[in-house]
Amino acid sequence: MPIQVKLFGELRREKEKKQSISGGAPTTLIIENEGIKTVSDILKQLAIDESETSHIFVSGIFSGFGKKVNEGDRVAIFPKRMGLLYKWYFNKVEND
Repeated sequence: MPIQVKLFGELRREKEKKQSISGGAPTTLIIENEGIKTVSDILKQLAIDESETSHIFVSGIFSGFGKKVNEGDRVAIFPKRMGLLYKWYFNKVEND
């Protein structure tokens, strides 16, 4: 089963080169989980630098770059400009 990745803000614009984007809906990508073990692996595959991100959720859990990703997980990646105060109040899950 593949992994669903949602990109928000300018991260989605970079992936949808020159396409018209309207509204606040994220870009949804479906990627195969071959070679994907952690959130960091997904970022590498999508050519997104860790410094470009603000926060990441894996299946609804505030997660770090080392968080393990499994088949069927949903990964939401937010850019720096969409930073939340969330990260100051909850612990980041790095791995299981």
